[in-house]
Amino acid sequence: MNVYSDSSHTALKYLKDTEVNLSNLLIMTGNFNIRDIFWNLAFSHHSHLCDNLLIIADSFNLELSCPTNNIPTRNSHSILPDSQLSSDHALLIIMINITEEYIDSFKFSIAKNSEEESRFIGEVTYAIKSINTDDLVNSFKLEETTTLLASTIDCTWKANSKRIKITKQSKSWWNEDCNNTLNMYQSSKSWENWKVFKNKVKATKRSFFDSKIQEIINKRRGSWELMNWVNKKKLPMIKTIKYNGQQCLDINDLWCALHSTFNMASNHQVDTTILDEISDKPTISWPEFSREEFKFMLSSCNNSSVPGPDKLSWNHLKIIFDDIECLDSFIQMANACINLGYWPSHFKISNTIVIPKPNKKSYDSPKSFRPIILLNIMGKLIEKVFGERLQFHSVSNDFIHLSQLGGLKFKSMIDTGVALTHTIQTGWVKNLTMSTLAFDITQFFPSLNHQLLSLTIKKAGFN
Repeated sequence: MNVYSDSSHTALKYLKDTEVNLSNLLIMTGNFNIRDIFWNLAFSHHSHLCDNLLIIADSFNLELSCPTNNIPTRNSHSILPDSQLSSDHALLIIMINITEEYIDSFKFSIAKNSEEESRFIGEVTYAIKSINTDDLVNSFKLEETTTLLASTIDCTWKANSKRIKITKQSKSWWNEDCNNTLNMYQSSKSWENWKVFKNKVKATKRSFFDSKIQEIINKRRGSWELMNWVNKKKLPMIKTIKYNGQQCLDINDLWCALHSTFNMASNHQVDTTILDEISDKPTISWPEFSREEFKFMLSSCNNSSVPGPDKLSWNHLKIIFDDIECLDSFIQMANACINLGYWPSHFKISNTIVIPKPNKKSYDSPKSFRPIILLNIMGKLIEKVFGERLQFHSVSNDFIHLSQLGGLKFKSMIDTGVALTHTIQTGWVKNLTMSTLAFDITQFFPSLNHQLLSLTIKKAGFN
């Protein structure tokens, strides 16, 4: 922040009397028009204005830096070089140490509907069919098989992906043909090659956006997806995050702040006796997974979802599992996970993306953000099928409370409104005054206790 305060110290008074939230301020310079012995030993007096300036700077977590050229801050008279203007202010030189930060502007990617993508899908399909899934008799064999599959997918991705540079001019419609015609023009500088390049760009853009429009038409939201309020939002201005009163200026400090916030209930002791009042439901038989279950769940998955660390998308998986032999091999791995009670480490690997919560007044606290977990997609698919069956049997067993409406199939906000209205009107019939209390449980899903969750599932009839 650059400050100029006139002889009446207007800027200083403004900063002192006005609440200015500048928690991400790194440096404050300028002309404060304050002569004081604190920074100019040639001056013999101390001013309360100096104290006010130091208090303001301290509120911004700033400290006074000493000039490298140790000279008085004011001269009796000096002429600025290459200028006709005169000034009594001395030129102070201050060294600011800025650590070098490397931002990787490259990434590996496979273009959609390209030959490389087709080759990648074909090689992954062949790899899954080639893995022996008949001897998954223990957790070691299951772990070895999934690790081999993960390694094969990773090698296949690296072999077919290309290294691309991300710039402000990067366009989603740009392809290799555009790149080749541009290189041709840049090498020849001919008018004919320039026209070839422009025509290629025009045809590529038309083809890209035609396919986008067709894709939007086939979606449930249809043309609404073209509206501004369903498009990507601009990110808010992010201030330096504070945790326990300290600014997180280091990546390790930021990690500790976010981890402690998102996992604040980890390893907390839970009283499991609260489940004693719930009666045990009859034990449910667990048949092996079927092809229909996986195909139905895949059909409801959004192709535009961001892939996890394995780089596979739902669209890739739909094409891969069109091969029945490939799907059967994967189902055998899924059944082995349930029968052995073991979840392979490859399915636990994830990327965590931290995004800001909307409509917050300030973004200087970890609580203003939420984590999005991107799992490896094959493990995610098994979880989806497992969750679908878990919910079906829990509802069939009358284990779910009648007031539980969220997260259930065939339930909606209409049911919630009807249930709330019924409760209110029932109270009115009894001449009661009704009120509603709404509350939110902070970090509910990260705070779930695994032991309590497994005991609850056992109560529902799953052994």
